[in-house]
Amino acid sequence: MSETSQNIAGNQEIDLSQISKKIGGFFESIATRIFKAILFFKRNIIWIGILFISGLVIGFYIDKVSKSYESQIIVCPNFASTDYLYTKIDLINSKIEDNDTVFLKEVVGIKNPDKLSKIEIKPIIDVYKFAENKDKDNNFELLKLMAEDGDIKKIVTENLTSKNYPYHVISFKTNGKTTDDKTVKPILSYLNNSSYFKTIQKQYLKNINIKISENDSIISQINTILNTFSNTANGSQKSDKLVYYNENSQLGDIIKTKNELNYEQGSRRLDLINLDKVIKDNSITLNIKSSESLFAKMKFLLPLLFVFIFSIGGAFKVFYKKQMDKLNS
Repeated sequence: MSETSQNIAGNQEIDLSQISKKIGGFFESIATRIFKAILFFKRNIIWIGILFISGLVIGFYIDKVSKSYESQIIVCPNFASTDYLYTKIDLINSKIEDNDTVFLKEVVGIKNPDKLSKIEIKPIIDVYKFAENKDKDNNFELLKLMAEDGDIKKIVTENLTSKNYPYHVISFKTNGKTTDDKTVKPILSYLNNSSYFKTIQKQYLKNINIKISENDSIISQINTILNTFSNTANGSQKSDKLVYYNENSQLGDIIKTKNELNYEQGSRRLDLINLDKVIKDNSITLNIKSSESLFAKMKFLLPLLFVFIFSIGGAFKVFYKKQMDKLNS
């Protein structure tokens, strides 16, 4: 029994000793490889320096020649066309990713589709505009209800809410500068080319013009009533009879109605300006230099890339020599 225990203890000591040797050998091999790498860089310091400086110079040149720019278009989708707008932008971006320059040039109308690298659309988050919309009471109550069940910051940015904001920004990136005629106008023309929404637009504008005409007629009638009252009041003053004006009288309601109609007429005339397009462009900003571009960092990437390739080549040369020595021996 005692002899068996001694054998087990001896075997455990042997196992621990072997594990310790293996661990030591592993770290020693790593140290050896690091030292060999240092010797490699020391032997080839001139070549490495030449490659590093060459990569730096070429990188600076590429950064200077090949620049990436970002442009933005702030738009307002009318006639409930927000989903349509997002779908069209996603389609254009998918064609860019597929490098389908035929579609981009012939269907969308972009002059230099090969320079277009990305396009996306995001809402301009404005809770106050959302709450002030035509259904402002319903929108405000909706926000309150959603805020009770979750994080308000998350709710105002989620897809369901964000598409109901009035303004959205279309951003696209180009390799090199672009112009309004080459990129912006073709994109806007493509987005507005919808027979369905054009039919809705036509009827919508017709309804607005009818409403404006009817309101003008009502305002004219109100002016006639007010003029009649004014003439009556002036005649009463000449006959030394007093006329009292009470804000709570029907005359006060008539004046209040006229003010409301005047305000409504102003809003509808502004609508005629803003609804002249299905996707109305409000602001265009072109050629903002992009600092996130890969080309803007080539002066840092190329030197490291050249040195890395040279190191891989050196390692392969050593590996090839060892294998040939084994084969010859």
